[in-house]
Amino acid sequence: MKELGAYRLEKCLIELKGIEKEFDGEQVLKGISLSIRNREFVTLLGPSGCGKTTTLRIIAGFETPTRGDVLFEGKRLNDIPPYKREINTVFQRYALFPHLDVTENIAFGLRIRKLGEGEIQKKVSEMLELVGLRGFEKRKVTSLSGGQQQRVAIARALVMQPRVLLLDEPLGALDLKLRKDMQLELKKIQQSTGITFLYVTHDQEEALTMSDTVVVMNRGEIQQVGSPTDIYNEPVNAFVADFIGESNIIDGVMLRDERVSFCGREFECVDKGFGQNTPVDVVIRPEDVKLVFPGDALLQGVVESIVFKGVHYEMMIRTEHFTFMVHSTLAEPVGKSVGLSVVPFDIHIMHKTAEGAP
Repeated sequence: MKELGAYRLEKCLIELKGIEKEFDGEQVLKGISLSIRNREFVTLLGPSGCGKTTTLRIIAGFETPTRGDVLFEGKRLNDIPPYKREINTVFQRYALFPHLDVTENIAFGLRIRKLGEGEIQKKVSEMLELVGLRGFEKRKVTSLSGGQQQRVAIARALVMQPRVLLLDEPLGALDLKLRKDMQLELKKIQQSTGITFLYVTHDQEEALTMSDTVVVMNRGEIQQVGSPTDIYNEPVNAFVADFIGESNIIDGVMLRDERVSFCGREFECVDKGFGQNTPVDVVIRPEDVKLVFPGDALLQGVVESIVFKGVHYEMMIRTEHFTFMVHSTLAEPVGKSVGLSVVPFDIHIMHKTAEGAP
C-alpha cells in the first residue's frame, strides 16, 4: 500500500492519458497513463531506450504524442507550444550562455518578459540564495564546476516560477560524491519551493533517494508506480525486482495462501490470492537472507565466493537447486557449509512474467 504523505493530499496537476509515440513507424511509447500530483517529486526510472525522456519531452511540448492526451489541471495541452506551458526543463547538458555571467544567465528569461531591473535583481538574488551560489553573481559560467553550472541551470529554470520543473538526467555528468550531494540539494529545493518535480534517471539509488513516487518504465510501458519503499519491497514483476537493486529470483509454486514451495522445500509467506499450485516467481533480497548453522534452516549451501563491498560482504551461496546472492556484514569463508534462513515477510511472491513480456 502506498505510504501516505503530504503530497497525497494534493490535487492532480498533470495527467497522461493513453500516450503513444511513434518515430519512423517504430512505437516507443505504448499507452502511457499517469497522474502527477501538485508538489510531488516524481521520478521516471528505467534503462536507456525505455521511453522516459520521450515522455518528459511530450509533457514539455517538445514532442507531440501520436495518440493520447496530456492534461494540465484538466485542460488539454497537446497543441500548446512549450513557451506557453507553466513548465520548465533542465537538461543534462545545461545549455548555459558562455558569454554571460551567472546573474545574466539566471536573468535571461526575466529580461525576455521585460520585467523591471529592480524586480529582476530581487528574483535573481533569491535564486542565488536558494541554490547556494551567493557571491558568484559576476562569475563567468565557464569558470564554474559542473555542480555549480547545474545549480545555475536550475536557478534559471526556477526563477521563471514554473508550476512544474522537468529534469532530464541532470546529474549524469557529475562525479559520484557531487551527485550524491546534489540529490539531497534537489530534494531540499523541491520541498522549499513547493514546485512539482518530474525527474528522469536510470540510476536506481537516485530515484529511491529523492522521490515521493517512482515510475518504473521498460520498452515504452509503465511497469510499476509506487513509493520508493513499495517499489523496492513489493516489486510487481521480475523486471522491477531485478532493476531495483539486487534480487534472488527463484522459480516457485504457490501451494495455497501463505504457503509457497521453492528449492525443494515448503515455506511460510505472507502473500495471498495466487490460487493453488500456481507457478510463481519468488523474490528474496540479498540482505534478507541470514546465514545460520546448517541444521537451523530449511536450506543448506556452500559458500562459493566472497567480495567485500565496503558496507557489506557479497557472498554467493550454492544450494542444490539455486545459487543465492547474500549480503552480510559478517563473512563466511569460501567452502564453508551454511544454512540460509529467511523470514516469511521477506519472501515476495510475483506472478510469472509471460514469455516475451518486458
